[in-house]
Amino acid sequence: MDELTKLIVDKTGISEAHARLAVETVLGFLKTKLPAPLAGQLDSIIAGGGSAAGGLDLGSVGNALGGLLGKK
Repeated sequence: MDELTKLIVDKTGISEAHARLAVETVLGFLKTKLPAPLAGQLDSIIAGGGSAAGGLDLGSVGNALGGLLGKK
């Protein structure tokens, strides 16, 4: 989660506390929308820096999410 929080701080310029809150909010939302097996793996993926997802690149995920939200 620290890596994702830092990415958000770097890309948006918001404080670390606000970035962490944003990460926690999005994770909570995703957990309610994803099927239970996937939702249960989110914490492992975030805590492991992506290693639990076979080397998931959180930077790429952040960029993709930014694109979905209208940021280029």
